[in-house]
Amino acid sequence: MVGLRPTFLFVSRVFKVGRSPQGARPRKDRLTDIRLIERLVRPSLEGMGFRLVRVTFGGGHRPVLQIMAEPLDGSAMTIDHCTGVSRAVSALLDVEDPIPGNYELEVTSPGIDRPLVSRDDFRRFAGHEAKIELTRPTDGRKRLRGRILPVDAEDRVGVREDAATLLVPFEDILKAKLILTDELIAATSAMYEAAGSDPGEPEEQR
Repeated sequence: MVGLRPTFLFVSRVFKVGRSPQGARPRKDRLTDIRLIERLVRPSLEGMGFRLVRVTFGGGHRPVLQIMAEPLDGSAMTIDHCTGVSRAVSALLDVEDPIPGNYELEVTSPGIDRPLVSRDDFRRFAGHEAKIELTRPTDGRKRLRGRILPVDAEDRVGVREDAATLLVPFEDILKAKLILTDELIAATSAMYEAAGSDPGEPEEQR
């Protein structure tokens, strides 16, 4: 596939100034903040034809609000997509002003070795290798690596390690990420070709 790099990632960044007083302390419940922003931006992104993959917020002197998104039709995320999403999200944040103080808005594509966040992610990428970090041990370990299986009827993710398969409660997964392999690159390339798109050359817009 022309232009596809194993770790291609498009990024669009915008500096934001919150209307809240400078130096105001953020709410203690950061998880609540993230869920609020997810509820705020998800309907608009879906209306534009994008899936919200993940929202994160953190950093030091200048915190970063990262919005990770991808096209709903399975096509490749482009720099133009990131720019469009960035403008739409920026306008929503200007109106709602959910974050006090100054911060940076960063809109990115997931990349090929993407994070696995939702139950649907585990379904879509079943059979590929991933690294998984847990909130509590399974089989005496908090870190697993193996081929993933879809979430089952009991809300557990299967992780196949050699001949054994561990079943991990979905709610115990702290974070998970696909491992970059030739198999994953080929599958991603095929997915983009089926959607009739080519991600082209990566670049970054500020």
